[in-house]
Amino acid sequence: MQLRAAASRAGFDLAAVSAFRDFARQLTIWNAKYDLPAADGVALKPDQRIDQILQWSALPGASRHHWGTDLDLIDRAQLTPGYRVQLVSEEYSTGGPFGAAALWLEANAARFGFFRPYRGIRSGVQAEPWHFSFAPVAEGARRKFSVPLLQAALGEAGLSGKQAVLARLEQIVARYVNSIDLP
Repeated sequence: MQLRAAASRAGFDLAAVSAFRDFARQLTIWNAKYDLPAADGVALKPDQRIDQILQWSALPGASRHHWGTDLDLIDRAQLTPGYRVQLVSEEYSTGGPFGAAALWLEANAARFGFFRPYRGIRSGVQAEPWHFSFAPVAEGARRKFSVPLLQAALGEAGLSGKQAVLARLEQIVARYVNSIDLP
């Protein structure tokens, strides 16, 4: 709330377009992407599909949104009637509808305990200028997260590509969960 109030004083109307996301919702997102028909008739191998999805979407049970500490932010003041937020880098670049807010957040979010875990520097995930994490709580959740915990969560799930995911779960966690851009 303090971050939002400071942003408001600077002329921005910060709003979360995504915050807490439960396992079932993340599973739906994952399965929809994994089960997409082959593009141009060229089917990707399971490991290729997994890597492609993980560039932009977390594995169910491994999403920072599950922790209730992460938000995808926009400047609601820049929305025009009928505009559909896409959460793409162009929206947060200079000239994009959320470009000014992104610059303000870059300069000010840390004062309120927030950071961008996916800056595209160290993280295995593509840069997400909209994704902010509340470090005082998120870091504790990250430290408690483990491969066996995730393996147990996925054990009974109807996860598309489950065998391929489980076969390389340690590598996936190391690259896409633990490798974040720390504050």
